[in-house]
Amino acid sequence: MMFTTGVSLGTMQELEVMLVGSANIDLVIRTPRFPAPGETLQGSDFQTFAGGKGANQAVAIGKIGGNCGLIAKVGSDGFGKQLIESLRTNNVHINNVLQVSTESTGVAVITVDAQGQNTILVAQGTNGLLAPEEVRQGLSHASFKVLLVQLEIPMEAVMEASKFASGRIFILNPAPAQELSDELLSRVDYLTPNETEAHLLTGILPVDSKSCDQAAAVILAKGVKNVLFTLGSMGSYLANASGGRLFPAIRVTPIDTTAAGDAFNGAFAHYLASGETVDRSIRLANIAGALCTTKPGAQASMPSLAEILLHDQQAL
Repeated sequence: MMFTTGVSLGTMQELEVMLVGSANIDLVIRTPRFPAPGETLQGSDFQTFAGGKGANQAVAIGKIGGNCGLIAKVGSDGFGKQLIESLRTNNVHINNVLQVSTESTGVAVITVDAQGQNTILVAQGTNGLLAPEEVRQGLSHASFKVLLVQLEIPMEAVMEASKFASGRIFILNPAPAQELSDELLSRVDYLTPNETEAHLLTGILPVDSKSCDQAAAVILAKGVKNVLFTLGSMGSYLANASGGRLFPAIRVTPIDTTAAGDAFNGAFAHYLASGETVDRSIRLANIAGALCTTKPGAQASMPSLAEILLHDQQAL
């Protein structure tokens, strides 16, 4: 394996946000509707985008002026090179993005229907090779305020990252949803599931304030300090020991909902790290997530700082 830049592990990085997560290439086909089992449909077009939840959230931060680094693993194939270039051009520190020749870069096959909804099938590839010791090395040599992690990497790597939560804000985006230990959850400051992930974690589908509070209670009982549900066109819902509150979304016409949650998580982490209040950080993250749905692709659809601030002013 090798580091993709010449920055040594002995150099202390001063960052706002450190991310540990996946980097994929997204293969996207648009279709009028999702096929039934055994059915073949004619797609309208095919596009290739840089993606992966870790890389998407890092690019979301980089595009709005945040200072972040990513710990991830890609292959030495063309897809890996494409991902590294996307990260570099979007102002993400990549000295902890590792390249290996023993496995292909992770790939996500995505279908997008006429309403902009999507289904995603992921082949882990090199994401499944990210080791705890590599996470430990990267986090040990960085100074950061917020730690942002997702679940498209081995759980051993997630657990290792969580050991660096002390004294920092730890945001865990539990996607794709899976069973999480009480040890991990007790370290989490903000857990950010969408509706589907919340349902899988709690058995309760959060569709209104009552069900959000019920689902949040299950999670809070495990030691999480704050639950922040992302609810699509409804916005987001923050719940903690003080109660719950809905933060409405701005109105947009979605064409592709891929990576909307990543835009939200990246923006939320950035604004918290930059000193904004929790309420304002959620408001701006809602705008980022909504704007992401108005463009195709994952990293390509992440909004700029100017776009977020423009819609923030318009909503006042």
